Amino acid sequence: MKLWTRFKTAHGRIGFGLLQGDHILEHRGDLYDQPVATGATIARDAVDLLCPCEPSKIVALWNNFHALGAKLGKAAPSHPLFLIKPATTLNGPDAVIRRPASYAGKIVFEGELGIVIGKPASNVSEAAARDYILGYTLVNDVTAAEIIEQDGNFAQWTRAKGFDTFGCVGPFIAEDFDWREAELITTLDGTQRQRYPLADMIFNPWQIVARLSQDMTLLPGDVIAVGTSIGVGSMKEGSLVEVSIDALGTLANRMGG
Repeated sequence: MKLWTRFKTAHGRIGFGLLQGDHILEHRGDLYDQPVATGATIARDAVDLLCPCEPSKIVALWNNFHALGAKLGKAAPSHPLFLIKPATTLNGPDAVIRRPASYAGKIVFEGELGIVIGKPASNVSEAAARDYILGYTLVNDVTAAEIIEQDGNFAQWTRAKGFDTFGCVGPFIAEDFDWREAELITTLDGTQRQRYPLADMIFNPWQIVARLSQDMTLLPGDVIAVGTSIGVGSMKEGSLVEVSIDALGTLANRMGG
């Protein structure tokens, strides 16, 4: 399995490459179009890992797990239910989640699998959809929960989830990852809060990419957060949230002020 990552050196240089043990094999060119190894390696602990892609948008699904839908009393949707998180929400591994200055209410973590698009996808079939997926990553779909129903005339999903730093993604993009046997675990300050099988998805990744490509063009680097399951909860200032899948590593972010 290939694990791609982006990094920033102590001198501010940004690069990307493949994780190999405790080193990164640097590459050049375009991550989405046959990148070439330079032959150079750099120690993983000598750099800061960044979000492994730079999406034009993060598409976030809701009610896409049978267990959570049953708990909420929601029927399975006939088409993926989604919102768009702006690219400005993007937050990388070990980066701080900042509380918006305009909001003093509850802020919630949601550990999720993320699909990373590898080439432009528009009106693709389900059979072809997997060819448009570069790989998979981890997402913490942070939410200012009290905003959603603040105005009874309009559910404010995008505003609640669209603040700067509310789209935590990383640390790697895993090619050839088989999600069907994997579990996602989210911990809050070391205590497990979520543990659920990805196989419980209502729409699987290939169905998601095919269906969403009917609604919009998905671009290389775009991230689709496939939705979360039971166990989401609130974070306090100073809390550490870690989202993990064995093959994908751990996405860790601390809640700041």
